[in-house]
Amino acid sequence: MLADDVAIKALDLLGDPSAAEVHLTSRPESASTARRLSLSVVRLWGLPHHGDTVELLVSELVGNAVRHTGARTFGLRMRRRRGWIRVEVRDPSRALPCLMPVRDLDISGRGLFLVDSLADRWGVDLQARGKTTWFELRVLDRP
Repeated sequence: MLADDVAIKALDLLGDPSAAEVHLTSRPESASTARRLSLSVVRLWGLPHHGDTVELLVSELVGNAVRHTGARTFGLRMRRRRGWIRVEVRDPSRALPCLMPVRDLDISGRGLFLVDSLADRWGVDLQARGKTTWFELRVLDRP
């Protein structure tokens, strides 16, 4: 089976976050589902060279949503516009994530540090019920 076929099958089975927000249960194992979905979308967009970065940063945002919000579910959404891809993780908590200083011997707390280091832009949008934490990567569009 070709990589595109695997990607399409995953999106058909679990939902396509580039078409609509996909709701996932707030459990640690949902991070692998979110990674699989985001990688599938990136491949279908013809941007597989961004796959590793997207997978890592999705894991970090999902990990924060699962560990720190107390929510039962969270949402994953992906968008593409000329020159950019955007990944959003929405949860019902209005508590803002904090970018903490990271020291060499720290064993946790590196999530937003990685997002800040690897994403071209990132941020948090507060909503009436919860927030959306997002990152964007600059991409070269095909001619």
